[in-house]
Amino acid sequence: MVKSMTGYGRGEAIVEGGKLIFEIRTLNSKNADISIKSSLLPKNKDLEVRKKLVQKLTRGTIDLYITWEPEAKDSAKALNTALASQYYQQLAALAGELGMGYTPEHPETLLAAVLRLPDVIDSKNQEIITEDNWSVVEAAIDSAIEHLDVFRQKEGAILRNDVTEKVERILAMVDKIEQYDHERVPSIREDILKKLEELNISLDKQRFEQEMIYYLEKLDINEEKVRLRQHCRYYLDTLNNEEAPGKKLGFIAQEMGREINTTGSKANQDSEDCRPYEGRTRKNQRTEP
Repeated sequence: MVKSMTGYGRGEAIVEGGKLIFEIRTLNSKNADISIKSSLLPKNKDLEVRKKLVQKLTRGTIDLYITWEPEAKDSAKALNTALASQYYQQLAALAGELGMGYTPEHPETLLAAVLRLPDVIDSKNQEIITEDNWSVVEAAIDSAIEHLDVFRQKEGAILRNDVTEKVERILAMVDKIEQYDHERVPSIREDILKKLEELNISLDKQRFEQEMIYYLEKLDINEEKVRLRQHCRYYLDTLNNEEAPGKKLGFIAQEMGREINTTGSKANQDSEDCRPYEGRTRKNQRTEP
C-alpha cells in the first residue's frame, strides 16, 4: 500500500487532574528521525515510545508533541506564604536601613517585588504521566498514530492515482512513437540523399550504403522502447504490490528518465516530422497559400 510521508495524528488521554494531548506530525525523510517535543514523558518511557513510532511509521521526520491541559481547580499556582513572608520582612528592613522611604502603610511597594523572587510561587510541577495511568496514555499515543496512518493512506491513494496516470500516459506515448518509427528511417535517408544531390557529389555506392547502414543503426530506438515499457510495467507492479516502495520507485523512475532521454536523442525528429511523411512540408520550405 502506498502511503504519503507527510501526515498528522492526534490522541487524547484523560488522567487525574486534567487532559494530555498527543500530536504527531511527519515529513519526508530517508530514515526515522524522531523528536519528542515535551518534558512530560518520563525518561523510562522514552525508548518504548520511540520504538513504537518506528515500528508503526517506519521512517520519516517524526515529531511528537505532548500538551498538558489541567483542570480549572488544579490550574491555579500555589503561593508559598512562609517564604514570601520572610522575603517581605527582609526587604522591609533593608529599605528602612537604606532610607528608601518605605512605610508600613503602603506594603504594595514591596509585595510586587516579593512575588517575583524565586520559589515564592509554586507551579506544581508534579509528575503527570505515571505507571498508574500509563495504559491510558499509551492508548492515546496509539490513537494518534492510527489517525496519522489513515491520513497517510488517504494522501497516498491520491498520489498513487496521479503517478499511475502519468506512467500509463508514458506507455501510450511509446505506442504512439511506433506509428512514426517505421517512416522515420526512410525519411532521414531521403533527406541525406537529397542533400548529396544538391551538392552534386559522386559517391562510391557500396561504401555509401555501408556508411548509411552504420549511421541508421545508431538511430534505432527499438531497444529503448522495450526497456522503457519494461520499466513502466515494473514501476506499476511495484507500486501496487510492495509495501513502502518509495526508494525502489525512485530508482525505477530514474531508469525511465534515461530511456526517455535516449529515445529523444536518437529519434532525431521534431514535432513537424511527427506528421505522416506524405504531404508534410520541409524545414525552411515555404508552401504556397
